[in-house]
Amino acid sequence: MSDNVIEKNSGGGHPMDFLLAAELDLPKAGEIRQGYVVKHTNNVILVDLGAKSEGIIIGDELAALNDEAREQLAVGKDVRVYIVDIEDANGNIVLSYAKAVQERDWERAVELLESQEVYESKLIGFNRGGVLARMGHIRGFIPNSQLSRERRAPQKEGADRHFQRLVGQPISAKVIEVDRKRNRLIMSERAAQQEIRAARREKLFSQLKKGDVCAGRVVNLANFGAFIDIGGVEGLVHLSELSWKRTSNPSEVLEVGQEVQVYVLNIDEEQKRLALSLKRLEADPWTTLGQHYRVGQLVEVTITKVTKFGAFARLNDEYGLVGLIHISEMSEDHVDHPHEIVKVSQQVMVRIIRIDTEQRQLGLSLKQVTSDKFIEADMEMLSPSTQNP
Repeated sequence: MSDNVIEKNSGGGHPMDFLLAAELDLPKAGEIRQGYVVKHTNNVILVDLGAKSEGIIIGDELAALNDEAREQLAVGKDVRVYIVDIEDANGNIVLSYAKAVQERDWERAVELLESQEVYESKLIGFNRGGVLARMGHIRGFIPNSQLSRERRAPQKEGADRHFQRLVGQPISAKVIEVDRKRNRLIMSERAAQQEIRAARREKLFSQLKKGDVCAGRVVNLANFGAFIDIGGVEGLVHLSELSWKRTSNPSEVLEVGQEVQVYVLNIDEEQKRLALSLKRLEADPWTTLGQHYRVGQLVEVTITKVTKFGAFARLNDEYGLVGLIHISEMSEDHVDHPHEIVKVSQQVMVRIIRIDTEQRQLGLSLKQVTSDKFIEADMEMLSPSTQNP
């Protein structure tokens, strides 16, 4: 008969092994278990933990549950619980839903520390050294030094008032330190900024095209131009593209923090650089030149360059358009080289002899300044009736 017993249990182990397995599977304090809700009664939630074990969630924790948590603890729901005590005075296994959720949040914090994934949160408070952000049921601390440049408190004296204004704002940050034993979670907005900017840059470059007009903000000024931020990507407006008017320094046109509209002049996909323009959104002075000047008019100009075929001269107005004095228009006498007549930076009176707005060309003449064929026009210009009051 004993042979039959042995044969019946061959391959299944000792007939009392299931008791040992059940013993080994008993809940332990501090452990997190998966169970399911079986009953709500008398301000107690009964949770089946498996292996013929049941536990209860009781007391102040139930009163503190929000609507979302109550929904998760509905009868029949699977739930993770924290083992607070394996046996209370009444012999019950005491469980905590909140602590299990909190432990899962700490696990999530460690995962974020390892992956360096950017976490989206909201600022919920502050203390003397920085601000607090929520990560599920735990709080992360973001020191002032780890905030972005825009949100960093400028000085200690006004830090509290500054931080108070930030409460409620969304924030993107990375986890940079996790110490569960010390209940310490440190986050950094600065660390997330580089990754966020890179993602924005990729997205923006994939969408931008030449000729687009974008809203931007001036973030820096240099002698050679201005840097404009458009959606997290900085582009350069070169000094020559700031304005049609003569400009020697970007500060004459812009200031840091100013909101502007910019024209996308060029996109360097390989180097991820943007060339922008402000003046392309203004009226081109060549298109309106005929409204201010006419053929035959006398104007004062400044010589900017002398070549063997003539001299280039700039109109002495706010736009400073440049025209050409051909060598044949230098003098009634023969001229071997224009530098015999003019020099760079010299101011001279010339007559406009040609305006071609389509070709963006302006013809000037020195020898026709005293030409008799313009005497009537010159007298008309000098007439009191044509002078400004």
